[in-house]
Amino acid sequence: MKKIGILLLALVFGGLTFASFVNTTTPPKATEIFLPLGNNHTVSLKDLSQMKVKEYELLSGKHLNIFQKISFKLSQRKLRKAISADNTVNTQKISNMMAGRDFTDGFNGGWFALGILTGLIGVLLSYIIPGAEEVRKNRQKWAWLGLGVVVAIVLLALIL
Repeated sequence: MKKIGILLLALVFGGLTFASFVNTTTPPKATEIFLPLGNNHTVSLKDLSQMKVKEYELLSGKHLNIFQKISFKLSQRKLRKAISADNTVNTQKISNMMAGRDFTDGFNGGWFALGILTGLIGVLLSYIIPGAEEVRKNRQKWAWLGLGVVVAIVLLALIL
């Protein structure tokens, strides 16, 4: 009985010694993060997300071809989505974008093709496979669009 009392007392005091941690750091602001651009130029993240291609070419000193311009505009769009209305930056989205694995928006060819080739099975697979909420929603959207294309083609074939 004495051992149970000591164990119970140890558990009570042990439970009281756990500290809670509250993250009080605020996310960084897009106007406070500066990136080097070209020779002796720095640009805030907010300015970079709203900059025109010609301005970027002037500041960086590089001429962009058509594919680089398209890539620049797409990257700007992703950057704008990572900046909220109060100018705070979603660092998780930025790190995903920098790692080249941002699957939260944009065309997802694999799931679109799966929706076309397997139909409803591809759509069901997009719901079954786990993942982050934004990635899963994008996956489901493109699987449904692939199935929609198949249905539209079948309907057109039946009408004509």
